[in-house]
Amino acid sequence: MRNERQTDDVALGIRRRVFEHAIRNNGGYLSQACSAAEQLAWLYNEELKLGAPTLPMIPKPFEGVPSQDNPDYHTGAGYNGPATPHHDRLFIAPAHYALVAYATLIEVGRMAPEGLEMFNQDGSSVEMIGAEHSPGMEVHNGTLGIGLSTASGLAYGRRLRGETGRTWVFMSDGEVQEGQTWEAVQACAHHGIDTVLAIMDVNDQQCDGAMSSVMDVGDIRTKFLNFGASCVEIDGHDLSAMRDAVQEPHAGKPLIILARTNPFHSMSILEERFPRLHYVRFKSEDERARFNTSIAADLGVDPVDYGH
Repeated sequence: MRNERQTDDVALGIRRRVFEHAIRNNGGYLSQACSAAEQLAWLYNEELKLGAPTLPMIPKPFEGVPSQDNPDYHTGAGYNGPATPHHDRLFIAPAHYALVAYATLIEVGRMAPEGLEMFNQDGSSVEMIGAEHSPGMEVHNGTLGIGLSTASGLAYGRRLRGETGRTWVFMSDGEVQEGQTWEAVQACAHHGIDTVLAIMDVNDQQCDGAMSSVMDVGDIRTKFLNFGASCVEIDGHDLSAMRDAVQEPHAGKPLIILARTNPFHSMSILEERFPRLHYVRFKSEDERARFNTSIAADLGVDPVDYGH
């Protein structure tokens, strides 16, 4: 299923939706939209081989966890289409990017705009921190570092079943601070699993501030190469670079695309908060109004009318 819109327009639409949501709700994950919009727009609008959604455009309420007593349970992966042998699967590893992921689903026509109004509401499946029942999510990836491991295990199982679809991961750079990320790469290399592909938002930020202040990770491209992956480093706001990177030969190896990004790209006023950019909550009505005016100008839209 392909969307006919240009991918850069999708990326702009993602940022606009996240901006509008953050202003109306007095806070949100703005910097993640700044850094990741092109990556998610490219995945959904161009690269992923997905079928049509199998779930309602307006998300259902939370219907409980999987169990023998809950046979109608479903994951949010239905928004990515059916899990057939030839289709791709996608894991959104950093679950706090959920708001950006939901905006992406709306922009490419896989979820209704009304879904975003359910964000973080009691009883809603449109969770603030994406869970396995949330739109676009297949498993709970909230624990830092498990996304690539999950994808590697699934890809191995898919190969054993003779499936040809790829297993994609959208990652954040904080995940390289976790050992199981490197175990997953080693396992893929050892077993020759080359159907695992990942694009990593390398924005040098995490919950507690700058990556370098929490745990410096050094040259992660060299590390990925040493652990057996094929690894390409690109400008994460350059769609042409993504298109070229995915063509990198990686027979018998996972492919990791390091997308280096700016966490206040297209919302320049966020630099005031650097390096505390994980979740932006406005400190006063004056600040909210100032951010509203500044970001609207950057994105080429009118300021959000959110009431006072």
